[in-house]
Amino acid sequence: MSGPQSAHGTARRAVEDRQDGSDRAAYRATLLELARADRRIWCLDSDMGGLEKQFEAVLPQQYVDLGIAEANLMSVAAALASTGILPFVNTMAAFASARALEQVKIDIAYHRLPVRIVATHSGLSAGHLGPTHHAQQDLAVMRSLPNMTVMTPADAAETVRMVNAAAYLPGPVYIRLGRGPTGPVHHGDACFTVGEAVELRIGGDVTIIAAGSYPVLFALEAAEQLAEQGIEAAVLNMHTIKPLDVATVVRAAGGTAGIVTVEDHALLGGLGGAVAEAVAEHEPTRVLRVGVRDAFSSQPGSHRAQLIAGGVSPHHVVAAAKAVLSGRSCTTTVHNSYTTKESAS
Repeated sequence: MSGPQSAHGTARRAVEDRQDGSDRAAYRATLLELARADRRIWCLDSDMGGLEKQFEAVLPQQYVDLGIAEANLMSVAAALASTGILPFVNTMAAFASARALEQVKIDIAYHRLPVRIVATHSGLSAGHLGPTHHAQQDLAVMRSLPNMTVMTPADAAETVRMVNAAAYLPGPVYIRLGRGPTGPVHHGDACFTVGEAVELRIGGDVTIIAAGSYPVLFALEAAEQLAEQGIEAAVLNMHTIKPLDVATVVRAAGGTAGIVTVEDHALLGGLGGAVAEAVAEHEPTRVLRVGVRDAFSSQPGSHRAQLIAGGVSPHHVVAAAKAVLSGRSCTTTVHNSYTTKESAS
C-alpha cells in the first residue's frame, strides 16, 4: 500500500477533472485518485448524491453509504479507523458539527482516530436551503475539540493540496468545503503546508486575514480598493484554523496597525475568535472581525447574497480596515435587518 503522492501532480489532474470548478468537485476527484493508490482509503457516504457514481462505480470495495444517519456515519468511521482504514466521511457541515457532534467528540476525537470529516455546504454556501442547512458555527465547534485539525481551502486547487496533505495526518481532520464554484485564488502550483498561512499580498498598513473561498476573494478585492486610496493591506490566507499559524499572526500584529479577519462563519468563535485569542496573548493590537452577524438568515438567496446580507463583503472589509487605521469604531458589520441593498447584487 502506498503513501502520500505528489501534491502538485495530483492537484493538476484533479482540478482538470473537476466538473464545475467547485472545491467539492475537486475534492471528489482527489479522493478517488488517492483511494486508487491506497486501499486503506475509504469513502463513507451519507447519501450526498454523486459519490455512488464517481467513487463506488470505480472502487466498490472501498465505499459505504450509511444513508442519512450522520451519527451512525461517524461511529462507523471510528470503528473502521481503529482497524487501520483511513476513512473519508462525507456529509454537510451543519450535520457534521451539530447532529453528529457527540459521536465526533467521543468516538473520533477522544480516541485520536484518523477520520477525515469532509463537510460541504459550509457557512452560508447552502444559500436557499436556509438555516437548517447553514453552518455558521462549525468552526467554533470543531476547533474546540481536542486532537482535531481544522482546515478550509480558498479554491479548488488548494482543496486538492489540502486533501492530499490531510490523507496521512495523524488524528482526526475536519475539512470545510463550500457548495458551488467560486473564482480561483491560486494560479499555478503553490506550496501548501498544514498550519502555515499563505501570504497573498504584501502591505505595511493593515493586515487582512481570511479563510475560505469567498472571504479570501473578498479580502483580495478589498485590498485592491484600499490600494486605490493609498492604503497598502497585506492579505493572508489562513487555510488552517487549528493549529493556527500563531507566529504569522503575531508578526502581522506587530508589523501593521491592526488586523481585520474575514470569514463565512458567525462572528463568534471562528477565525476571528482564534486570531483575537492569539493576539491578546502574544501581541495585543486591534482586531476587527468581519463575519456573519449573530442571527439566522430570514430569507432565501445565493451564497454571495447571503454573505453580503449577513455582513460579509469587500465593502465591509474596506470599512473595517479603515476603522483599524483611524482607531474609530466600525459598525458596518452590524445590521438591524438581514437584508441590505447589496444582497440583491
